[in-house]
Formats: sequence, C-alpha cells, structure tokens
Amino acid sequence: MIQLQHISKAFGEKVVLTDISASFYPGKVNMIIGASGSGKSVLMKLMVGLFEADNGNILYDSKDYVALSRSERTEVRREIGMLFQNSALFDSLTVEQNVLFPLQMFSANTPAENLERVNFCLERVGLKGTNGRYPAEISGGMKKRVGIARAIVLNPKYLFCDEPNSGLDPLTSILIDELIKEITLEFNITTIVNSHDMNSVMEIGDQIIYIHNGHKAWEGDKGSILSTDSQELNDFVFATTFLKNFKKRQNKGV
Repeated sequence: MIQLQHISKAFGEKVVLTDISASFYPGKVNMIIGASGSGKSVLMKLMVGLFEADNGNILYDSKDYVALSRSERTEVRREIGMLFQNSALFDSLTVEQNVLFPLQMFSANTPAENLERVNFCLERVGLKGTNGRYPAEISGGMKKRVGIARAIVLNPKYLFCDEPNSGLDPLTSILIDELIKEITLEFNITTIVNSHDMNSVMEIGDQIIYIHNGHKAWEGDKGSILSTDSQELNDFVFATTFLKNFKKRQNKGV
C-alpha cells in the first residue's frame, strides 16, 4: 500500500501540486487521471523519487520515503517496477538483454537463474521466443510488453505505468490494459497507472483519483465516475469521450 499525505510541489513560482492526499492499494489498478498539464506526471515522479516533494509524506507500507536515508530509499526502489510512456528500451540491446538489465543491476542470482526469470516474464507477457530480437524489429505493442516484462522481472511490490497506451491502436491498448490487470491480480501488486484514456479507466480502473489544476478534485471507483456531481470531472470525462468518438468518425470518413 502507498499513501500520500498532503503532498505539494512547486517549481520556482509555479505551483504544480497542492495538498494531495490519497491511498493506493495492493491487488488493484489505482489510476491517476487528468488533463495534460494537470500535475499527474509530476505526482508519479514524486512517488518514485525522481522529484522531491516540497511538503508532505509518501508512505510505502508505513515507511516514510521522504524521511528515508539514501540506502533505505534504494531498498524501496528495488521493490518498484516502472513502465515508461515510450517503453524506454535500449535500442542496442536485445529483448532478452533489456529484460535482464534490472537483474544484473540488483539481483544476486546466478546467470542461469536470471535467464530463467527473464524467460518466465517474457512468456507471461506473451513474448516467448523473442529473446534475440531488437526493439527496432518489433511492434509498438510488443515494445510495451517487453517494458512490462522488464518492470516485473524483479518481482516488484509496486508497479508504476506512465500512459501505457500512448501511441497504440485501440486493440493493442485493450491487450495492454488486460495484461496490466492480470499481472496486478496475479502477483498482488500495488499498481498505479497514469492516464487520460477513459476507455482504460472504465475497463481496468479500480481506485481512481482525478487531478485538476494541481488539486485532487475527485476520488472514487469506476462505478461512480459517470454519476459524479464534480463539474470538473464531468467536463474531462465527456470531453475526452466526445473527442475520441469524433476522431473515430473522422478516420472512417463520416
């Protein structure tokens, strides 16, 4: 479980986040949604330690990450898996070598044990037999799945996914969503997904927080998101749905 307590962040005079409190639970897909520039990406970066909060606390199973020493933070980071928006694969490394990379950095296993773990993760994401291929030789959806395999190779307790469906076609997006949901349940991971894709929210979102202009404007589950009385959330949800449907009609020439 991850808890945020009164998190605030500014860059110079620009205030990005103000007094954000929220809880993210194991075995659930916890989603952070909001428009571009709302502060959701900064919030995720604060949670994984890429930025430092100006105020507040970030608790990983009751351990205050903000107050931890450098070595203690490293221990927490070993329990974190990260799926980046652009997959962030090393172009010069094979699929196998990309997934192997975190094990070589943090694991004390033998090379044979590491390879066994890599093969397990690749098979789990439906990429058995792709070990020797390079990122340039696989599709965008396959790159995302390699990214997921790499993110779970250390058997993390916490999984962060930054816009996992960015740049993917609708069918591949659904497959990635299903994979994230399955892995979350199978390994009881505390999964946090940063997204503005309402299709993903309604398909796999369990616990959802909505960030608007740096504030937490709404929190709930997908069952109540369409009946909310939050004007900001209604504007975001229905504008997003309208624009997506409009683009589909344009693509079909309607």
